[in-house]
Amino acid sequence: MRYAEWGAADNPRVLLCVHGLTRVGDDFSHLAENLGDSYRIVCPDVVGRGRSDWLADPTLYGIPQYAFDITSLIARLNVDRVDFLGTSMGGLIGMSLAGQPNAPIGRLILNDVGPRLQLEALVRIGDYVGEQKRFADFDQAIEYVRSISTGFGLRTPQQWRELTEPAMRFDGSNWVFRYDPGIALSVKGPTPESNALAEAKLWQLYDAIQGPVLLVRGAESDLLSRATAIEMTQRGPRAQLVEIAQVGHAPMFFDADQIAIVRRFLLGP
Repeated sequence: MRYAEWGAADNPRVLLCVHGLTRVGDDFSHLAENLGDSYRIVCPDVVGRGRSDWLADPTLYGIPQYAFDITSLIARLNVDRVDFLGTSMGGLIGMSLAGQPNAPIGRLILNDVGPRLQLEALVRIGDYVGEQKRFADFDQAIEYVRSISTGFGLRTPQQWRELTEPAMRFDGSNWVFRYDPGIALSVKGPTPESNALAEAKLWQLYDAIQGPVLLVRGAESDLLSRATAIEMTQRGPRAQLVEIAQVGHAPMFFDADQIAIVRRFLLGP
């Protein structure tokens, strides 16, 4: 599993940032550059994505494998605990770890994700993940990423280019995504029954979290409803909730105002 670091390598204060389903650790580069004066920031490419290896058995792609890998990474960092920021899938990994007894997680930031996820959004995500898109030029890749990621709320063409570049590779003839198509197996064909079962397990983990939690929600998110976000402020760790206007699923922390939200939670009293 490949990961990138920012900040002083001997800083005992570590922030672990974990990306969404088809994304990469470089998504957090703007945030990491801003917090590097106060934190050692570690951003992995979850297995099957980015520059990390692909699994020989694609049926293993899923939260249990990812949580095991992240636990191994924390041990490698040689610290007793880390603060954790997880976007979407990364937040599910964070809940899976923070909800365990004696978890090595201090402050937890859940970015547009919670125990209850809207089925329609899960179907939408599963549909595009399974498509093996190929692009003749990089501008076509940018436009496609923009079309499936409008909820990110990026504001400029340069931001879309910065978002797309680390998630793509050139295979000699076309631009293709840097993820194993096999990751689609874990998100294909969700049903009301499977979604309800997953929700029950996630609420159990969420309610067991002991440390402080910040919930960041895109105000127009189709994955995390406002009702679920409010419920998360009223049970378990009673998350602090910040909603970001004109953003859906999910805020990307490219902009200074979004980065400031994270900085206040991590470095405030």
